[in-house]
Amino acid sequence: MDLQLTETQEMIQETARSFAEKELMPAAHDTDKLGQFPRDKVKKLCNLGFFGMAVPEEFGGAGLDNLSYAIAMEEISRGCASTGVIMSVNNSLVCDPISKFGNTAQKKKFLGELAPGKVLGCFALSEPGSGSDAAGMRTTAIRDGDVYVVNGTKNWITNGKEADICVLIVHTNPEERHKGISALVVDRRESPYGIGKVEDKLGIKGSSTTSLVFENCRVPVANLLGKEGDGFKVAMSTLDGGRIGIAAQALGIARAAFEEALLYSRERQAFGKYIGDFGAIQEMLADMACDLDAARLLIWRAAVAKDAGEKFSKLSAMAKLYASEASARITHKALQIHGGYGYVKEYNAERHMRDARITEIYEGTSEIQRLVIARETLMEFGV
Repeated sequence: MDLQLTETQEMIQETARSFAEKELMPAAHDTDKLGQFPRDKVKKLCNLGFFGMAVPEEFGGAGLDNLSYAIAMEEISRGCASTGVIMSVNNSLVCDPISKFGNTAQKKKFLGELAPGKVLGCFALSEPGSGSDAAGMRTTAIRDGDVYVVNGTKNWITNGKEADICVLIVHTNPEERHKGISALVVDRRESPYGIGKVEDKLGIKGSSTTSLVFENCRVPVANLLGKEGDGFKVAMSTLDGGRIGIAAQALGIARAAFEEALLYSRERQAFGKYIGDFGAIQEMLADMACDLDAARLLIWRAAVAKDAGEKFSKLSAMAKLYASEASARITHKALQIHGGYGYVKEYNAERHMRDARITEIYEGTSEIQRLVIARETLMEFGV
C-alpha cells in the first residue's frame, strides 16, 4: 500500500485539521458540559463538503475517496468527538447505503439534500430487545398498496433528534428472519414518526442518541432500497463501511489525549525535573505512540481496500477493534499521566476517556468484531 497521500488528500487533512483547531477544540468542553448539538459547527462542516464526502458530485457530494474520509474523520474527532460521530453517521450510515443500493431517483431525491447538509440523516437498526442480533428485530413494514405501514421502536439512534432522513431496517416478512428484512428510506417530513427518549450518556454528549417510535407510519414503496429481503445485506454492508469511520473517530480521540499528555509531561515537574523525563512516563508515551500508528495503518488499509472495490469486512472489523481498544488504552494512560488533574473537568483528559468508551460498543461491539474477524479468517483458510 502506498502511504504517500495525494495532493487532494493532504489538502483535506489540512482543511480538517485547521477547522478542528480553530473551531472545534475551543468549543468542545462546553459542547460536552452543556450537552448541546453543535449546530453551527455542523453547518460549517457541511459547507466544506464533509457531510457527503464519498457521494458523487452529480448527486451533490464531494466525490472523494474513503481514505480522504478517514483522514478527515480523525482530524474532526480530534477536535470534538461529538461532531465526529454526527459527521460519521451522515456519511457512513446514511449516504453510503443510499449511494450503493439506491436507484437514480432515490439518489437524486435523498443524496441531493443529505450530501450538502441541507438535512441530516440517521440509521435505525437496533431495538430495545435486539442489538447485535439484528435478525431478532420486531419492527415491521407491511405493504398496503403503494405504501409500507411501519410499526415498532428503534433504539440508540445517533442524530435521532435532529435527522429528517432515516435509513430504516425492518421486517417485511418476519417469518423469514434475516431473509425477510428490508431497508427503507424514511423522510420524516413526509412520513412522520415519533422521537422517544433522548439518552443521558457517559460521553459524546453533544450528539443526540434517541429512540424512534413508528406507529402506523406510511412510507412510500418507492423508498425501498434494493428489493424486499435485501435489508440484512444493506445493514451489514453499511456497518462494514461505518466501522472505518468509527475507527477513525477512536483514533482522533486517542490522538487528542496523547498530544495533551505529551505536552503535560513537559510542563509538570516532580522531584526537580519534568515528569516526561521519568522512565515510567516515557514507557506509557511510547506505548501510546505505537498504538496510534498501528491503528492508523489498519484504518488506512481498510479504506484503501474499500476504494479499490476489494472485500474489506475483515479489514474494517480489525481496524475498528484495534483502534477502539487502543483509544481506551491511550485515554486511560493520558489521564494517568495527568494524575489528579486528569480526574477533574478543568482538563480534557477525563472527557477523552469518556468519549473513547463508546467506540468499543456502537456499530458493532468489540466482541462482534472478533466474531467477524474469526469467521473471515476461518473462511480464508477453508476451515
